[in-house]
Amino acid sequence: MLSPVFFVVFFVPIWFGVLAVPSAVILWILFLFMEFSDAADGYVARKRNEVTDLGKVMDPFADVISHLTCFVCLSAVGIMPVWIFLLLMYREFGIVFIRLLMIKEGVALAARKGGKIKTVFFAIGVGLGIAVITLERMAVLPEAEAVLRIVTLVVFGIALVLSLSSFGDYLRVFVAHMRGKDNQAQA
Repeated sequence: MLSPVFFVVFFVPIWFGVLAVPSAVILWILFLFMEFSDAADGYVARKRNEVTDLGKVMDPFADVISHLTCFVCLSAVGIMPVWIFLLLMYREFGIVFIRLLMIKEGVALAARKGGKIKTVFFAIGVGLGIAVITLERMAVLPEAEAVLRIVTLVVFGIALVLSLSSFGDYLRVFVAHMRGKDNQAQA
């Protein structure tokens, strides 16, 4: 629900030339709230043994919406290369498609370990990107901003590799499920 708010707050200084410093602070608050509430939600659900099929599908979907929104913002200002954004977006929609096919088969495919690790790198990359924006909007430490841009790019590159690797894992699980179903049908 906060993704559209993040998008607007991100672009207000660009669209109107005002509120650069306050927008950076608000971006941090929104980003940290989105990430920590996601982690807390999953932790509480597991701790209370309240993991549901709906939650297995909705939680990763909410993550995709928030991260893709952040990626659009960071790509628009040149912090994330567009080609990385496109590959990440294709992967995310591919996973959504696989999950839909699995749901059709009566299986709620939860986030897998590789997907969770990838999500951590997404969050680190977005946090670094917001740090770049913060330095830029506050007009401080231009040398640090330049170094931080490079570090952010490296983290997004790692996230891309992890993302594509985890896509292969999800695809493997899907294919194995479908082969198992075909073997059952033939028996």
